[in-house]
Amino acid sequence: MSRDLTLPEERHPEKAHRKDNPQPKKPDWIRVKAPTSEGYKKTRDILRDKKLVTVCEEAGCPNVGECWSQGHATMMIMGEICTRGCSFCNIATGRPDALDVFEPGRVADAVKKLGLNHVVITSVDRDDLEDGGAEHFAQTIRAIRHQSPETTIEILTPDFLKCSPEVVEVVVRAKPDVFNHNLETVPGLYPSVRPGARYFHSLRLLQRVKEMDPSMFTKSGIMVGLGEDRQSVMQVMDDMRAAGIDFLTIGQYLQPTPKHHKVDRFVTPEEFRAYETAAYGKGFLMVSATPLTRSSYHAGDDFARLRAARMAKLAQG
Repeated sequence: MSRDLTLPEERHPEKAHRKDNPQPKKPDWIRVKAPTSEGYKKTRDILRDKKLVTVCEEAGCPNVGECWSQGHATMMIMGEICTRGCSFCNIATGRPDALDVFEPGRVADAVKKLGLNHVVITSVDRDDLEDGGAEHFAQTIRAIRHQSPETTIEILTPDFLKCSPEVVEVVVRAKPDVFNHNLETVPGLYPSVRPGARYFHSLRLLQRVKEMDPSMFTKSGIMVGLGEDRQSVMQVMDDMRAAGIDFLTIGQYLQPTPKHHKVDRFVTPEEFRAYETAAYGKGFLMVSATPLTRSSYHAGDDFARLRAARMAKLAQG
């Protein structure tokens, strides 16, 4: 019997028996308008026509209206079912379908049709695949390059935890412009927030990308409001800089359903500004730290600023 992924209990069977966590009322600085613009509808129609999945919809991103109205979308490859069951995430969990070999071509067609200057490609975790989907990522990058050579490509990858170390090289050799992998939270919260992952492994993945290709921009992000304290966030920043990460994103965690990890608190805009100031002080080339920041939010504009920041740094010697 097929699952109805619009129903929370079928979308997240591993969370079905958890007790409900109360969902606190969102403060004014979190609220966004429902998407209604013509640009939003055009983007939605192109994605539907190409039978593509977006993390914007699957993860319930609050910025979908703004981004899609501008023709920006983060495409999620390798299906809509993830092999992990992180407590913060709204992506469906279970046994995924076989890879669609035509998907890289459809993604490239959509990028061309949308006229994107910058595209973000992410995926579900695919622990069922020997290479974790690395070759599928590489094929997608190459397909986009072939059809839209001027488009800059940002990838947001899984951690490839259960694969041989060499698979990351497959992705790096395909030459994305930005290699993003999110640490998601501070190490002390991994057992409850990201139980299938390992903090040091994720950090080392990004460090290895930089070792393989020092010219490649690396990026990572965390959510706040999960129960972390300021000191632990500062430590994550230091760890990221030790791994050579160029770009940091910090955003407010929002609870998708009562079965998901509870919101510990809503971090104020002033605290986000303080995090941004501290991060620049630690040497990040680019920082996005606001309540509504997500990995791909304003990614194109931020990439342009990131590239300019590197050029300025190189000019200083």
